[in-house]
Amino acid sequence: MSGLAITFYHLLSDNLPVSAAKTAIVDENLDVTYRELSDKTDRIADHLHLSGVRPGDRVIVQLRKSVTEVAAMFAVAKLGAVIVNVNSQWTIEQLHYVARDSGAVCLVVEPRVAIRLAQGDLPDAILHVLVNGVAPEQDHFRRCDIPAMKGSASEVKRLSTDLAMIIYTSGSTGMPKGVMLTNGNLVAGARSVTRYLGLGSDDRLLSVLPYSFDYGLNQLTTMMLVGGTVVHQPVPLPAEVIATMERQRVTGLAAVPPLWSQIVRVLMQRPRHFPALRRLTNSGGRISPNILEQMPVVFPNTDIYLMYGLTEAFRSTYLPPFKFGAKKGSIGQAIPDAQVFVIKPGEGIAGPDEEGELVHRGPLVSLGYWRQPELTAQKIRPCPELFELIGNEPVVYSGDTVRMDADGDLWFIGRQDTMIKTSGFRISPDEVEDLVYRSDLVAEAVAFGMPDDDLGEIVHVAVTPLCGALDEDHLIRHCRATMPSYMVPRHFHEWPEAMPRTASGKIDRPTVIRRCKNGTSPVRVSVDDRHIGQTDHAKGEAVL
Repeated sequence: MSGLAITFYHLLSDNLPVSAAKTAIVDENLDVTYRELSDKTDRIADHLHLSGVRPGDRVIVQLRKSVTEVAAMFAVAKLGAVIVNVNSQWTIEQLHYVARDSGAVCLVVEPRVAIRLAQGDLPDAILHVLVNGVAPEQDHFRRCDIPAMKGSASEVKRLSTDLAMIIYTSGSTGMPKGVMLTNGNLVAGARSVTRYLGLGSDDRLLSVLPYSFDYGLNQLTTMMLVGGTVVHQPVPLPAEVIATMERQRVTGLAAVPPLWSQIVRVLMQRPRHFPALRRLTNSGGRISPNILEQMPVVFPNTDIYLMYGLTEAFRSTYLPPFKFGAKKGSIGQAIPDAQVFVIKPGEGIAGPDEEGELVHRGPLVSLGYWRQPELTAQKIRPCPELFELIGNEPVVYSGDTVRMDADGDLWFIGRQDTMIKTSGFRISPDEVEDLVYRSDLVAEAVAFGMPDDDLGEIVHVAVTPLCGALDEDHLIRHCRATMPSYMVPRHFHEWPEAMPRTASGKIDRPTVIRRCKNGTSPVRVSVDDRHIGQTDHAKGEAVL
């Protein structure tokens, strides 16, 4: 176990020799022990060292979810270099961008990517490309799935304050940004999550989310910390996830809202029994209310944790399972060893039921954005409203509007830059989507504002029908019955199939909105104005 870990590499090495024979990774139904994982890590570290990788160098790992991917990350850390894990689905163009931006000196990739790279020019700083299999017969390319010619590279001692990893955002809005995480950030995050989830060495967590996503990385870091087991699920299809949960006696599953929606709907149609399952976690967005209602039904006697985090602070809040029934949808309170505040700019800390921006302080606060000091200073900076409490200590400004209730539990309102402003009202897209989901007519929904000369903006919603074609009349009647008149959508954009996803599995909202605004969404369904231009007597709202 790695209870005294200081660096990311210690999360693995501290398990030796006591837990050497314990299963660390289940990879394609093959059990890989901590000793075998360590041996594979040493072999890749040898290749990296022979390729000229030195402390502080950036190394890009772009591999499919596998034991090799895990070993490659630990190998980079063993040499004191900086891990840059890139989602295996990213394109060659995205890979080139990250290589240039990070100044990486080495790539670790699959053979198919190596072939593409060999057909073009390598990024300028790249010295070597290590290939997990057959490599092109060219300079700079070498295999890393076989032993190196020299002995094991020695561990390079690093500090908790040293840069350990750069996590790049998906790049759905502009070019990707690299968030810098120290060894201390990674270890502190693992300790905090382990504590509030109550994880132990007998846990078997299913890893569905990519390791290039901070939430997905948590399944690995927490299990390495306590000497548990990670079960890889490389194909995130709901039926496959459910089958693996049964077959591998999984004790915990972490997923994002779109995947939860699919899994719950499958289980509603065909219930299963998971006797080993102890806990479920959600982050990366709000689960729709109708799915939240069904989760305790399809997963009885299972703890459900609703969480909130951002890459710049790794993890921020969680709602304990005993509050789930009474506060479905809340993101709870600060995780252990962190503090969060709700700030009203220029006024102070928000009171009960007042809205404000969530800010985060503590050891999980990252170093900011790689080679972007001005952007870092905007995101991570002292908070004047907290000066009497913490002085000039920098905090992370989340950019998210939240509300704290009388019990101190937080409720997510929306991103400040996505709020819809209509007729003097500020509307959260998340609230619109929640109410649309309650119709039980749509599987996915994305709400956004469009300019309007009279109202400022009007509400549009992109929707994927739950079954067959969209029942427009039924959906409009539902919106009229559940929303104030100013919130009722004026246009629906129907998507006949699943909406595009980011690399972390979340709905790619910017792409959906952009296609709708550009008129390139699959179908556009206009709502007749007569559905809107009436007094909402039930709610006492005036005609807008």
